[in-house]
Amino acid sequence: MSPNRTPRRPDVTDVDIVGGPERLELQLHEYDERWPAIFRQHRERIRGALGQAAVGVEHIGSTAVPGLAAKPIVDIVVSVDDITAEEDYLAPLLEAGYLLRVREPRHRLVRTPARDVHVHVYEQGDPAVEEYLLLRDRLRSQPADRALYEETKRALLERRWDDMNDYAEAKTEVIAGIRARARAASRETGSAATPSPR
Repeated sequence: MSPNRTPRRPDVTDVDIVGGPERLELQLHEYDERWPAIFRQHRERIRGALGQAAVGVEHIGSTAVPGLAAKPIVDIVVSVDDITAEEDYLAPLLEAGYLLRVREPRHRLVRTPARDVHVHVYEQGDPAVEEYLLLRDRLRSQPADRALYEETKRALLERRWDDMNDYAEAKTEVIAGIRARARAASRETGSAATPSPR
């Protein structure tokens, strides 16, 4: 949100996972050259629905990293000016065919009915957006970290997960290490995670 604006209302304080926990039954797929095109298609759909409300739309997650095996779910992060102004972004996204999955402080998640595209919505400037981009850019540029991340995911998917959120949490330590190396490299070079070309 711009510094001279205040939220329209207080943000939500509880975590609401619409539909409750879901068992994870997905396998990793080898990198699919169609994933960037799927992202571009949904970027246009999102921008068409939100107009000026979409401050940024980025491809994130494993499907955004060429050569990285991934669950076949394209993750997208959308930045909006005010996360509390759901009428500006959530209603239009639902009208565009996405379904609400998560409403929690600072974050909303909608997805396609087929569950093959997840759209994460944050307020502009939220540190979570930079964290997503930092991880993506590090995995794109560093083969060793990309290999480590893929090996970790393959090992975790050998186990049964009754909730996809538990699987995501199990990757946290490895992701934190990759991000720490990315931050250290950024300090050395003076660079930072940057949005993709539009």
